[in-house]
Amino acid sequence: MTTQPYEGLLHHRAEGPATGPVLVLGPSLGTSTALWDAVAPELSATHRVVRWDLPGHGGSPASLIGPGATVADLAGLVLALADALGVDRFSYAGVSLGGAVGLHLAVHHPERVDRLAVLCSSAHFGGSAMWRERAATVRREGLAALAETAPSRWFTPGHTVPGLIDDHRKADPEAYAACCDALAAFDLRERLPSITAPTLLVAGREDPATPPAHLREIADAVPGAALTEIPGASHLAPAERPEAVLTALTAHFTRCARRGMEVRREVLGDAHVDRAQARQSGFTARYQDFISRYAWGEIWTDTTLSRRERSLITLTALVAHGHLDELAMHVRAARRNGLTEDEIGAALLQTAVYCGVPAANAAFAVAQRVLEEDTPDR
Repeated sequence: MTTQPYEGLLHHRAEGPATGPVLVLGPSLGTSTALWDAVAPELSATHRVVRWDLPGHGGSPASLIGPGATVADLAGLVLALADALGVDRFSYAGVSLGGAVGLHLAVHHPERVDRLAVLCSSAHFGGSAMWRERAATVRREGLAALAETAPSRWFTPGHTVPGLIDDHRKADPEAYAACCDALAAFDLRERLPSITAPTLLVAGREDPATPPAHLREIADAVPGAALTEIPGASHLAPAERPEAVLTALTAHFTRCARRGMEVRREVLGDAHVDRAQARQSGFTARYQDFISRYAWGEIWTDTTLSRRERSLITLTALVAHGHLDELAMHVRAARRNGLTEDEIGAALLQTAVYCGVPAANAAFAVAQRVLEEDTPDR
């Protein structure tokens, strides 16, 4: 895991495989990256997880935000961080204000957001008056009194996470007030139908700040969105009910990997995949995940080409590079994808012209052995 104090950028923590798909996690007002402590490590098994702090919270400079700030300003800071990390497209999950940032990104920067999850949040936060009043109070009196009442707003009775209360107490009052300004001005209800990213809404059933009805409103407006309600959870569901949140987010964000494994088994067969999984070690786990997600979860699931066509292309590529062990595996896969012996032979004959006779000679020898092994005695 890395923790980086990029000058002029939001403070962030990054963990998980460097080659994994990026998942950005946004915080609730008054919290820090610690909000995700019980969830991020598990998510980082399949994703490059990047958590960020709001301005004036955790490790982020208060100077990044000022009076009259908007959610668009915060979204711009997230994009600047992603640019600095070399990340063009990412999935996003955010709580409350962090969820509002995710909605803004999905509406105004759809080319950057792959998949979206919005937790304990809203497309509007009850009008501007309450938030203008809170901003004025914090600018005048600081955060001590507000932090004392945070447990009742954030958690169900009898539950609390002391570290998050400390984060609230230590936040910069001016930056906190500016975040309140952003919440006061936020209302994306009319733009929700334009969201194209696959979207999951997660509601805490006991949340007084953003009740389930707020998440249901988003789910009803965003095409194809799904809604999950978590019993016994209040406003900071990732901290109070991490197991339930993790289950919901894993199902939403790792669908590609699961589908990839399904296709891998359909094409290569259970026996081959089971052997590969049995040989998997800590050293090879990230590579196996890479193969399942990208080769099988994205390329082989693309319907532009049929599986028969992909088998023909794969056979040719393997012959061209002399990958004979892989060739044997994909000759079997080609039969499973519906190619006949004659079609496989025609493809290999084509390679004699464009890849060279010696390469085709070796390929025919491999293919003949595989086809004879897989042909029952007559």
